Amino acid sequence: MLLLNEVHSYYGNSHVLQGVSLKVPRGSVVALLGRNGMGKTTAVHTIIGIVPPRSGRIVFKGTEIAGREPHEIAQMGMALVPQGRRIFSSLTVRENLILGWRKGGKEGLNQALERVFTWFPNLKNRAKSRGGSLSGGEQQMLAIGRAMISNPEFLLMDEPSEGLAPAIIEYLIEKIDEMKTSGLSILLVEQNLRAALRLADHLYIMNKGRTKYIGKAGMSLTEEEVKEYFLLDNL
Repeated sequence: MLLLNEVHSYYGNSHVLQGVSLKVPRGSVVALLGRNGMGKTTAVHTIIGIVPPRSGRIVFKGTEIAGREPHEIAQMGMALVPQGRRIFSSLTVRENLILGWRKGGKEGLNQALERVFTWFPNLKNRAKSRGGSLSGGEQQMLAIGRAMISNPEFLLMDEPSEGLAPAIIEYLIEKIDEMKTSGLSILLVEQNLRAALRLADHLYIMNKGRTKYIGKAGMSLTEEEVKEYFLLDNL
């Protein structure tokens, strides 16, 4: 579904991604782990087109997308759940969701809204509430719902559990697992090791702008072993 091969990206003169390579098989969840400042969010922004890569290949569904605009990549079936949720606090839940709709037609929109409300019943109950009045967990549901409303094939999720209570994290884990079961392919950027180990089919650790393949489902990879990788400087 997605392949990155030796991708290099910069912020100004800062060389952030220094040869990132990873792949996300169709219908799987791949977790990208690492400490703060290692380049995980830059990798997400490079994939979706916010940060154009200087070199390397990014292939989505067999098509090279490196250098394409974000709206072009979104139209191909990719959606982003950004770090920090990025909802519009002055808009209602329904209005926030509609911003993610891009396929046209009122009937289709209504069906898409009902699909999101099936995923997250809390959002249906608060459809007329302002985004800023929602709890942190509800705002994260809204961010995911906005990404899901156009029924993407591939989902980029940047730190979806960040700042949330354990009960809400557990709820989101269940929902992400349901999305995976439905056939959605997901690249999950996380620092919550328990969540990542429960959800992911494949794991990568990011360190100093590079990726190292760590393991896949069925391997006897423990949380303690992953923590050891986090502490290493020379991956």
